[in-house]
Parts: sequence; C-alpha cells; structure tokens
Amino acid sequence: MPITIDGNGVITGAATLATTVANPTFTTPNINSAQFATVSGTAPIYPCRAWVNFNGTGTVAIRASGNVTSITDNGTGDYTVNFTTAMPDANYSLVGVGGGNSLGTSVAAPGNGLTQAAGSCRIVVGTASAPFDCSFVQLAIFR
Repeated sequence: MPITIDGNGVITGAATLATTVANPTFTTPNINSAQFATVSGTAPIYPCRAWVNFNGTGTVAIRASGNVTSITDNGTGDYTVNFTTAMPDANYSLVGVGGGNSLGTSVAAPGNGLTQAAGSCRIVVGTASAPFDCSFVQLAIFR
C-alpha cells in the first residue's frame, strides 16, 4: 500500500503509520479544563492545583514544585506555602507529609491559628507533641 498524506495531514500507509505511532508528537502536553469536561465516566475529576517538595531544615529550599513560588519559614516546623496563581478561594484541601528523621510526622492543616488563603497556606510539620523541621516536606493542594 502506498503511503499518502492528504490535505488535512492524514497519513495512510502501513510503514509511515507505524513510525508515527512509535514516535508520536504531542502538540498539547498540558490538559486544560475543557479537556477534563470530555473525560468519560460519572465521577468528577479534581486535579492537583499546586504541589511542592522542599527541604524544611536550615535555609528552606524548594526541590521541585508546581504552582508554588516560595516557602516562608515562620519558625520550627512552621511554613507558609505561597502559590504562583491563587486558588479561586480558600476552600481547598491539602495533604502533606514530612520526613527525613526517625520520628513519625504529620502536616497540620489550617485551624488552631493557622491560615489558609487563596494565595497561600500555612502548615505545621511535626508530631502531636511538638513541631520540628524536616528534611523532606511534601504538600499537594486540591480544589
């Protein structure tokens, strides 16, 4: 079968089609909200709107992140995560964990004096008895 490409860029022919499938070109690597609307199934999709992996000891340093511009160190185990693009409001959920030491840790979400705003959230990392700095802190924000 000869290989042809019509005026719309449609490829026909086994050899070229096999090469195209083996080496695809993605023109839209990011999924936007319009594309989420076309996903099949009945359960809604709520993507992660921000995430960060940072070193919470010494000088706080972001290792990798998405939609996070900076981390503010407010004291031992107490951090403010600042978003690049604000959330629609402060009614989001967050999940996080701290580690890198021998103690079991958790991330305390807003409440008890901690704030959650559209542009940032304040978290405390530590045990039930005391906050402390962790070498690995990971946080994800969903809205």
